[in-house]
Formats: sequence, structure tokens, C-alpha cells
Amino acid sequence: MTETTTGQALYDTAARLFPICRSITGDGVRQSLAVLREVAPIEAVEIPSGAPILDWTAPKEWNIRDAWIKNAAGERVVDFRANNLHILQYSTPVRATLPLAELKKHIFTIPAEPDLIPYRTSYYSERWGFCMAQRALDALPDGDYEVCVDSTLADGALTYGELVLPGEIEDEILISAHICHPSLANDNCAGLSVAAHLAAALAQEKRRHTFRFLFAPGTVGAIAWLAQNEARAHRIKHGLVVSGVGDAGAPTYKRTRRGDAPVDRAMAHVLSLAGPNARVIDFSPYGYDERQYNSPGFLLDVGLFQRSEFGQFREYHTSADNLDFIAPEHMADSFAALRAGIDILERNRTMLNLQPKGEPQLGRRGLYAAIGGDKDSYSKNMAMLWTLNLSDGKHTLLDIATRAKLPFATIADIAAVLEKAELLRETA
Repeated sequence: MTETTTGQALYDTAARLFPICRSITGDGVRQSLAVLREVAPIEAVEIPSGAPILDWTAPKEWNIRDAWIKNAAGERVVDFRANNLHILQYSTPVRATLPLAELKKHIFTIPAEPDLIPYRTSYYSERWGFCMAQRALDALPDGDYEVCVDSTLADGALTYGELVLPGEIEDEILISAHICHPSLANDNCAGLSVAAHLAAALAQEKRRHTFRFLFAPGTVGAIAWLAQNEARAHRIKHGLVVSGVGDAGAPTYKRTRRGDAPVDRAMAHVLSLAGPNARVIDFSPYGYDERQYNSPGFLLDVGLFQRSEFGQFREYHTSADNLDFIAPEHMADSFAALRAGIDILERNRTMLNLQPKGEPQLGRRGLYAAIGGDKDSYSKNMAMLWTLNLSDGKHTLLDIATRAKLPFATIADIAAVLEKAELLRETA
């Protein structure tokens, strides 16, 4: 599959997810998992409302059918069906007629961005409300308005999706994407799509590590998974939270709490070759679910991969985060960066040069000819020399790639050639 077709497939899945009203619980999560299940065989896990999950409790389930504000003429001036960001997430049901002054107490806007609808939530405080553009609110004349929130908040379940792809070893690589946001394309329809398509690709390949994919509501979903899997969470040796991977911003990686974990070094290497604007930033206990996995009681080495940094772009948590804000080429680029990082974690080894005294005669072994004849022959020759020189039982292939400033895949492929020629062997 070409980069163009990959990007379009990624975008198409995100576009199918976009209209669904997702929250931390409810049928929107289930509908989203059904879409993702067409890409990869993800299973739904349900935890009953009220169940203890570490220091939390699984919340009541919220579902919404419709919501609107009507003027005196019976016209919908705010319509949930037109844009599901119009509703304050987790709004309790209401049917009432209110004067505009009273109604405004239940309306959220962004005065500095008068044409954008904000995304707002009230998960743990029962209330109702609407979100709308400031300019639209300013245009409402005084008078009475009829409001309706046709929702339910009752005992049900917290739902998350999970897929485990067994590998040769029990050590796991975690890929986690939050599934709780409604119609926000970059945050996180793009991330859900990229994670699902990664799962589909890896399912077709031989795997050294076991891979675990989670599609869980932000914060409470990750905490629920940790609560249910506390005894085996230590199997996760590397992990990546995937969010905001569809926009035009430069790739950005946020380190684990430890800061120098293998996944940190892998993604730093990938981004070092991704262009001058790619960034690696330090860990902080704020952001997405990396902060749950890196909490002191678990200390799992899970970083965050994104493009524009969360909270730092104009479109963040607004109606401007729509399908025009993401693009197939950016999603394909994110997919490729994640695949490259995963490839490092899967293939990184420490090798020993079996002919360390001087440079072995490569021509006699046909090694120059084996890698010559293409536009990359010079870099491959250099990769061979670097790999032989630094394979002293102390440097990993990633160490060599970083020192040589060459793609890891080039070094790993050359190491395999040298191993076959009995010039290298893997250390125990």
C-alpha cells in the first residue's frame, strides 16, 4: 500500500468516526468501537457503573438523543443534531422555558474566538448546559427560549476497547488512544484511526513483543484498565499514547517520566530524521493518559506521540478541529513515524563483531556487491562500517544508528547481512 492510499484509508476511518457523539461512557463509545472493529478485531470490555477502579468509581452511563434551544418562533437556534459540540457533555435531562438572561447562565462560549463552538464537559458534577459561538449568542434577542436536553444519566457501564496480539515473548508494547471526545477530528478521531490501522498491520506480521492496543476514555478509562490489570501491568515494557496525529504540525514526542527509556530513545531517533521542526519534549504529569501509565505506583515507560502539542493550537477543543483540520498526508506521516519507532523496539539488539582486529575483507565475502547498485549504496556501505566498528557487545543497533545518524532500519538490515556472513552474532 502506497503512502497516498494509506493516508486516505486513515482519513476515511477518522471521517467515519467524526459524527459520533462520544463521551467517557455510553453508546457513542460502542458505536466508535464498531467502526474501529471493521479495521482490527477489537473487543469491548464493560465495567459496571459504581465499580471501584483504584481511587475512582466507574461513572454512571450517559446517553443523549437530542438537544436544542428554540426561539419564540419555534426555530432551533442551537441544535445538537447540527453539531454535537453544542451540548455540555454529560448534561442531565431538562425541558424548560427560560428568559435569555437566565439561559445565558447555562451557555459556554469562547469570547476571544467568537465564531467557534467550544468543547466543554461536566462529567462529575450533575448540571446541564449548551455550547455555542459567541457571535451567535450575541445575535439572540431578548425573550423566552425553550430548552430541551433529551439525555439519560443512569447506571450502566464504562466501555473500552482492547486488542492483544501475542508475540514471541510476553513483554508488551502498549498503544493507547482516548475514545471519549465527540466531533473533534484531530483530538482524537485521527489517533483512533491510526492506532487501529497500526493494529491491523501488526496483526499480519511476525511479532517479537506482544502488542496491546487500548481504546479507552481519557483518564477514567486508563485508570479502569490499570485497576483490572494491576497484577500484569508490569509486562508493559514500552508504550505510546497516540493523540492529535492528523494536523499539519511537526511531529512531537513527549518523553516518559523516566526520560531515557528505550521508547524515548527510539522515538527521539525517529524524530531526529523527521525534519528540523520535529520536537522531543520532557514529561509532565499533565496531558493525556501517559500520566496514568507513568504514575508512581506503576511507572510504565509510556510516552506520547502527537503533532501539534495538545492545548497549544487554536483549533484545540473547538469546532475548528474538524475534518478540514486533518489531512491524509499528515496521518500517513504519523503512521510511518510510529511504525519506525515500533520497528526499533522490535529489532534493537546488541551485536558482537567476530572479526574485530582490523576491518574484515568485505569484498571477498561479496558484501559490497550485495548492497551496491542502488542510490543508497553509499549510506549502506557506511552503515556496514559503522556497524562493524561499534558492535563490541556494548552498543545496541540503536546506539549505532544514532551515532552514525542513519535510519535504524538501515543499520538493522545491515546487521542481519553481517550476521548471515558470520561477522556478527547477537550477545546473550
